[in-house]
Amino acid sequence: MRSYLLALFVTLILLSGCQTTEPHSAPSDTVQAPVIFNHVKPSSNSSAQPTDTKHKKQKITLTAPTQQAATSPQAHTRNKDLWRHIADNLTIQIYLNKALNKRITWYTKQPKYLQVVSARAAPYLYHIVSKIEQRKLPMELALLPFVESDFRPTISSSEQAVGVWQLVGATAHHFGIKSDQWYDGRKDVLASTDAALAYLEYLHKRFDGDWLHALAAYNSGEGRVKRAIAENKKRGKSTDYWSLKLPKETSEYVPKLMALSYLIQNPQRGLYRPKLANKALTTELNVGQQFDFSVIANLSGFGRSQLHKLNPGYLKNQSSPNGPHTLLLPLQQQSLLSSQFFKNNFTGEYTVKKNDTLYSIARRFGLSVNKLKAMNNKTSNLIGIGEALMVGQPRTMPDSLTINYKISPYLEQTEMAIPTIAIQYQVKPGDTIWGISQLYDVPHSDLARWNKLSASSILTPGTQLVLHLPQATKAVSQLHDEGLLSELARTLKQPH
Repeated sequence: MRSYLLALFVTLILLSGCQTTEPHSAPSDTVQAPVIFNHVKPSSNSSAQPTDTKHKKQKITLTAPTQQAATSPQAHTRNKDLWRHIADNLTIQIYLNKALNKRITWYTKQPKYLQVVSARAAPYLYHIVSKIEQRKLPMELALLPFVESDFRPTISSSEQAVGVWQLVGATAHHFGIKSDQWYDGRKDVLASTDAALAYLEYLHKRFDGDWLHALAAYNSGEGRVKRAIAENKKRGKSTDYWSLKLPKETSEYVPKLMALSYLIQNPQRGLYRPKLANKALTTELNVGQQFDFSVIANLSGFGRSQLHKLNPGYLKNQSSPNGPHTLLLPLQQQSLLSSQFFKNNFTGEYTVKKNDTLYSIARRFGLSVNKLKAMNNKTSNLIGIGEALMVGQPRTMPDSLTINYKISPYLEQTEMAIPTIAIQYQVKPGDTIWGISQLYDVPHSDLARWNKLSASSILTPGTQLVLHLPQATKAVSQLHDEGLLSELARTLKQPH
């Protein structure tokens, strides 16, 4: 009997051991990543895997989701580096297929891409990430302005989409963006962020919680994606994003975003991930009335051109009489609140009365308790009756923040169309559309469009490209004529 039980015990161990297998090692030419199938709710016409031929043929290695993908964005402690914080909180798992691998290859051929574009995004990126976290949205949305516009606040597309989020007029208006002869909120990075995130939330709900459908709709329109889904349902096909028949631009749009997300999480693949302090480098200030950039520049000590660059939504040297009157300033909030510029011009004084608390005073003047304490250099919540506190109520200064241009007409900035000149560029070995676009400081999408190419086209040495540049100065024209710009391009490509 004992021998029988012993034999049975050994048999059970062997059987349980057979149920566990070692994972297959991935072939060296296959990229490993978690799998994504769009967060689509299971249904009779939606399968787990894409059913279209081009994706079925792809060699795919499956691995467990990364730790970052499995963790809620709010569960992480903030990393001191903003880009690392973004990488740690990307939550949409990656499905690597032909489209993504193609885009990954493109990015890795431009290893400094993110470094260049991050420099443009630096004054705004912390604020964008904070807005996304406040709304509890996927961190991947912080990468959309890079995909949409290479983070160029004033760029306009051929479809009249404007700004880093590439919003068209009707969508911007629907989601509360102001626009007039003085101000275009689509070029205001933070205002357009609020509108874009609200629009994406709307699309997410319209497409039953499927973020890939929502992103596709953000690019090509809600109706087009819905028609593609309806067509697949009619034919009994899967309705996941990868199976839909969409315009070429849209079919490449989501892979661009997911490839960038993958490379930010895996910088060892060849895309340099820059470092950026995980704190606000700029602070919003509500001036409270119509202002002139020249006056604010004089009061604050910041250059007028610097203020204009940080606030591209303002189209003239003055804000609109009807607002907004908010400025982004190049310093942290604590520095702003303690600056003489702020104390002299944007604070009033309040005398503490019986039964007052810091909370009640802060609420009365539209402040947070922390901001009120910072303005008054307080480390505790204790206040005394009769104590004078500075409060964030802009002082009324009639006409002091504007200039009468009828008296001083030479000060008014006139908006003039900038003439352009067509320049021929001969492609050399190793040239890419991205590299040439960075050399001449033009959007790579425009360079591709001018030459009827796609952004990922391989360039053939000897090919002539046309570039439409602002009217060249004598010095730049001379550089181009002497071929020195081409020499500079070759120098920039050499490793340092």
